[in-house]
Amino acid sequence: MAAATATKTKPPASKAGANVNNNTNSKQKSQMHRRSRTGCYTCRLRRKKCDEGSPMCTACKHLGLCCEYKRPMWWSNNDARRKHKDDIKMIIKRKKLSEKSSHTIQTSMNSPPGLSHSLPTSATFSDPLDRTRSASIDSHFPFNFNSPNSAQDYTPFATPQMSAEFMFSPFSPYGIDVKTERQVFVDDIPTLRESTTSSFSTFQAPPPTGAMLSSFPLEGEWTEQVYSERRESLTEETLNVNFFDFSHGPTMTNRQVAVELDEGDQRLLDHFIQYVLPTIFPILESNQHGSVSSDLILPALQSNKGYLHCCLSIAAQHYKAAMGGQGEDIDADVMRHRYAVISSLCDALNRDEDHQQILETTLSLIFFQCCVGRFDDALPDIPWHQHFQAAISLVQKLDLPRLVSDPNEQLQQAPFNMTLTSWIDILGSTMLGRAPTFAHTYREKHLSHNPSLGLRELMGCEDRVMYLISEIACLEALKKDGMDDITLCHHVRVLGDQIGLTEGPDDTVVLPFNANGTLSPKQLSKNVTAAFRLAARIYLCNLVPGFHPSQASCIGLVEKLTAVLQTIPSGPAGFDRSLCWVYLVGGSVSVAGSSFRAFFDDRIAQLGDLANFGSFGRVACLLREQWLQADSQQATSPASATSEAPQQYIHWRDVMQMKGWDYLLI
Repeated sequence: MAAATATKTKPPASKAGANVNNNTNSKQKSQMHRRSRTGCYTCRLRRKKCDEGSPMCTACKHLGLCCEYKRPMWWSNNDARRKHKDDIKMIIKRKKLSEKSSHTIQTSMNSPPGLSHSLPTSATFSDPLDRTRSASIDSHFPFNFNSPNSAQDYTPFATPQMSAEFMFSPFSPYGIDVKTERQVFVDDIPTLRESTTSSFSTFQAPPPTGAMLSSFPLEGEWTEQVYSERRESLTEETLNVNFFDFSHGPTMTNRQVAVELDEGDQRLLDHFIQYVLPTIFPILESNQHGSVSSDLILPALQSNKGYLHCCLSIAAQHYKAAMGGQGEDIDADVMRHRYAVISSLCDALNRDEDHQQILETTLSLIFFQCCVGRFDDALPDIPWHQHFQAAISLVQKLDLPRLVSDPNEQLQQAPFNMTLTSWIDILGSTMLGRAPTFAHTYREKHLSHNPSLGLRELMGCEDRVMYLISEIACLEALKKDGMDDITLCHHVRVLGDQIGLTEGPDDTVVLPFNANGTLSPKQLSKNVTAAFRLAARIYLCNLVPGFHPSQASCIGLVEKLTAVLQTIPSGPAGFDRSLCWVYLVGGSVSVAGSSFRAFFDDRIAQLGDLANFGSFGRVACLLREQWLQADSQQATSPASATSEAPQQYIHWRDVMQMKGWDYLLI
């Protein structure tokens, strides 16, 4: 079933040519008209008389509709308003049919919203707001999405700089239909076959109208101006939507996934698509809207059995951590699918075929763990670096390092698996204190005419900065092998100069929003790169003999890093979870009383429950443990701060070793 997409209408040309006087008069008339109207916005849309009951009017209460007296998100856009009206008609129709048949739609109390096996298909509902309204009719869910605070869950960014035009992203909203089939066999004879389709959508209605919108005279002119600014923004960004080669063949234009699963696994797949998939590569998604699902995740779910089992295991783990799932059943789901994915990998390796699929699955086993799970999850698992050893062998077998570094290859698209491998390789090497496996490849790319490996598009940080982090990791490995201090300091100075060369005159760090309030991927990349650049300097300073976080130079770097991080959008829809390594490196050298600590606590509070799991949750736990030990040491020996004897510095890697933690914090 084709996914529902938001329609675009071109505003009349006459609107654009309206003179200022006409605009002013229209604005005054519009304001007078708004002041004269009464009733909730749902009744206004239906053109029905409203009794203005509190907290809900009688009509909305009877029909189970969302009763809103404040200007709602969908009111400021003609297309969204028309769609909302059609949705209300459908709800009323369902209500009448339900009353006639005296049949109430049953929804499982044990599954969160959006996980029911009998979800409405896209023919009935096509976006998350529809399911919210459906839930208000049935009132079977254990929590209410129509509460006043629930609107914040759908706000793209919880920052005061956002405006109502954020909904106009550079690419159209999209929907996903997941088709699952189940067949019952009796004595190996097929008896019953069921087919179910679940729909998900990225449609976002515009946020509540603020003071900014009141200056626009007419909604049509407001829409025209926003679309115009959106086109200018897209031209400025010059995004390449076909940057990566995902090794899946053609893009899934209809985004329909057809896999055979039983009811329990289908619920896990629904959970993965609705809750986990949007969090996997948020920066890539901001650059290429819909690419993560249509080009990467959904095709792999259909064509790669091991990948499917990996995603189901991750979904069960996420459900346990985020939704409060407890008991042996959910743990059994996690382990069952973990075993299935390892079995499928072993079978494929024994056959010595499907190397791209094996690599894809192995990388997902490594990276998806960075998005889910709590730091104290005790379920047995294979360490990430053991999985990565298998990934290294596959990358070499596929000859990917040569393909991306050989100037004669002339690749049209960056191999996505090599880009993700490089990200894990570079930052993962800092976890282990050793040189990256493909450091020579990064060095060649850094010196080539085409240095891009896709790291900027995938994670936001410029490729050259990442290559220099690889060089710093190599230098740390050499230091461990016994490099003398004079040679070490020489290399530190050279690398410090190289880091400075990556900063250009146009790399100013400002809030990453265009004039119309939309997110600027280009500016976001500049900010993320600046954060990684400062973290790289801190990482490099760690290698200098006698380093301690209390030194003035280190304190200054941490303060600069804190200022840059303030320009990164925060909250559940922000990008803090894409900067785990930066928070780790900067936070590990922040002393007591540092502004970084207060800033980090505030970011944790803005993330809410999302701050408790994945790499971000593990970083938060590790930093608190390190701060506790460092502050305790400082309290017991305050005199050491003024003495000439070097202070002992507790490295975050030492804390991980003491606690028995083996994390990949990226």
